[in-house]
Amino acid sequence: MNKTAFEKEVGDLTSIRLEPLKTIQLPEITSPSRSMSDSDNQPSYRETIKVTRNGLHDIEDRILRITGYYGYYPGYSSHRREEGSESHAETPASEASGERSQCQSCASAVLKVLGGLLVVLFVSSSWVGTTQVVQLTFQSFSCPFFITWFSTNWNILFFPLYYSGHLVTTREKQTPIQKFRECSRIFGEDGLTLKLLLKRTAPFSILWTLTNYLYLLALRKLTATDVSALYCCHKAFVFLLSWIVLKDRFMGVRIVAAIMAITGIVMMAYADGFHGDSIIGVALAVGSASTSALYKVLFKMFLGSANLGEAAHFFSTLGFFNLIFISCVPFILYFTKVEHWGSLSTLPWGYLCGVAGLWLAFNILVNVGLVLTYPILISIGTLLSVPGNAAVDVLKHEVIFSVVRLAATCIICLGFLLLLLPEEWDSVTLRFFATFADKKGEEHGEELTESSGHTRSRSRANGTVSIPLA
Repeated sequence: MNKTAFEKEVGDLTSIRLEPLKTIQLPEITSPSRSMSDSDNQPSYRETIKVTRNGLHDIEDRILRITGYYGYYPGYSSHRREEGSESHAETPASEASGERSQCQSCASAVLKVLGGLLVVLFVSSSWVGTTQVVQLTFQSFSCPFFITWFSTNWNILFFPLYYSGHLVTTREKQTPIQKFRECSRIFGEDGLTLKLLLKRTAPFSILWTLTNYLYLLALRKLTATDVSALYCCHKAFVFLLSWIVLKDRFMGVRIVAAIMAITGIVMMAYADGFHGDSIIGVALAVGSASTSALYKVLFKMFLGSANLGEAAHFFSTLGFFNLIFISCVPFILYFTKVEHWGSLSTLPWGYLCGVAGLWLAFNILVNVGLVLTYPILISIGTLLSVPGNAAVDVLKHEVIFSVVRLAATCIICLGFLLLLLPEEWDSVTLRFFATFADKKGEEHGEELTESSGHTRSRSRANGTVSIPLA
């Protein structure tokens, strides 16, 4: 009789299915008296299971081919089982690697925060030290522009210090000229030229000198606490200029912070009745904050953001420009008897080097901190200089602050903190309160279910049934 292909396949299936059953022999429990040769002649349990599995794989392959399964290829079922076993085997490893990556990210975030706190401490300490040493210098040497010029010259050391750190921390070494050319891209693709030096560096050098000079002049009129608090208003001026010039996003909370800063300035000027050295000192401190804000906005407009190497290059260029082109100003002030410092041997070089070193350390810490940690922590470090200077003024100089000055300082600091809020702070706050309300609702629902369960158990124990009222 002629059989169709389908019947042949079915016949083959039945024969293949019966073969492993004939070969399967259950393992027998051998007695101690049984010889080892008899047990060796019997097939092992693993071999019989393996034969059965191969038979099942062949049967499934035949069925899939007969039924015309879409996308079938020989060994499909066994291949799928092997893939399944491999995926199940890899799942614990992938979970372990995921947990390990999460632990590493958490550890890096914790280290970044801890490093940021150290940078905050160093930033605030260096700025407090600079302000206090300047006031000590004024007791024997009252020449603020000479101090400004001398301290700015120390910015030349910024790039050599950065290159030294580059040699220590990186494996791929570069020559100083190669690194200098690489970092000079902040001025453009062509690097630093004489035209760019005069065009880009001159405005920033003038603003830098004005900021520091006005700050030192204000320290001759006011206490260190008042000047550092008024200087914190530069954050509000940066927002206003960025909103007007750079067309940054409008934020109502930052407008409120700017109004608070202006209110603090007015209250600080009103503390002594709008007369005497107080109003002049307030005007000088506000002028220093204004030029600092203009410096930062113009830097963002023309040069954009800079990495640590580019910042070191820029600061060293500022110091070089100050040494070459602004060195004539101290001599002009000397011969016009605006600032008279006597002979070089009588100058307080210890105080001068202390001011310049602390100022350089402050600038280095600010730029390094922006790379190593969060920028908001650096701003907080600048703000902490206000209570630091207040503590020194009270403990060492025995300064007594009036209520108006304390209120003005607190208002300015509060406005500074409001300016540190991120742009999406409102949506983040609403999302936080929404999640908090959801958690509260879930906890309240769980408490209701638990209380209803307790009432049911009590009613059953008392033989009564509680019927809820409609």
